[in-house]
Amino acid sequence: MTDILSTQRKKATLPPDAVLDKLIHDPSPEILTAVAADARLSEDLALALLNRRDLPREALEELSRNGTVAKMRKVRLAVVMHPQTPRHVSVPTIRHLYVFELMQIALLPTVAADVKRTAEDVLINKLATISAGERFTLAKRSYGRVAGAMLTDKEDRIVQAALMNPQMTEALIVRALKQDAGTELLAPAVSRHQKWFHRNEIKAALLGNKNTPFARVVQIAADLPLQALRDVLTHGRIAANVKVYLSGMMNKRTGRSS
Repeated sequence: MTDILSTQRKKATLPPDAVLDKLIHDPSPEILTAVAADARLSEDLALALLNRRDLPREALEELSRNGTVAKMRKVRLAVVMHPQTPRHVSVPTIRHLYVFELMQIALLPTVAADVKRTAEDVLINKLATISAGERFTLAKRSYGRVAGAMLTDKEDRIVQAALMNPQMTEALIVRALKQDAGTELLAPAVSRHQKWFHRNEIKAALLGNKNTPFARVVQIAADLPLQALRDVLTHGRIAANVKVYLSGMMNKRTGRSS
């Protein structure tokens, strides 16, 4: 190894005549680390190096500090997505990625949970600054907390796309409906939705949302079990007129059942 690596410095370096496109396939962790740190490394060679699942953590650290190549979009993304990348490298790098790169990370099952969560956090924070077309694509394809964030968008087609997202869940919709703001489009949309409207947890959340059309409030109050209505009246934050109506409905139904 000493005929390839210079050991006179604290950080191993390659000689000027080293052939990088050969060395990226070397089995030695030390040589791979030196290749990753080499200033001659091109984008193509860096990506080829990152295709190695056995790349040592030290090489990934060196690559993340390797001048111009470390700032290239494809290289940054590949570094974040590599399973051996240390968290102190991948997490800060995530903040420099573009929207659909963040979505790619969030959708990839092999990405570590904490890295995925960071990508989701950054993506959610960027929603207010990205185009409607990008948000529409996110509404259709994202999942988890990102999909839930799309439910309170200001464009109806985006809200509708989020509701149709195959990864959408009842819990995400209930959580969104319980927010104080941003449900002007969501509540009416859910109250008309063939898939989601008929679920009792969602009906209860709709009763507690001021943007639910009153005609739907009437229908929900007639459909929900008495105990569910009691829970809404006791624990829900509901409009005064809805509270009056539900109280009257409760009295009538209790009277009929007595």
